[in-house]
Amino acid sequence: MRGIHYLTDDNGQRTAVVIDIQTYGEALEDFLDGLEAEARKAEPKEDFNEAVERIVAEKQNG
Repeated sequence: MRGIHYLTDDNGQRTAVVIDIQTYGEALEDFLDGLEAEARKAEPKEDFNEAVERIVAEKQNG
């Protein structure tokens, strides 16, 4: 593919990829956002309203 280059080890195995940001920047950003969301899937959840209340209280207390 144009704008995508694979780096290989001494055995010819692909070990990394270089992606042209000019060509694939937006798609790459979407892909990385998906990876981050997947990685955070197991993190504890916090109710939105509780989070807002916590943040407001922290700002008030200083």
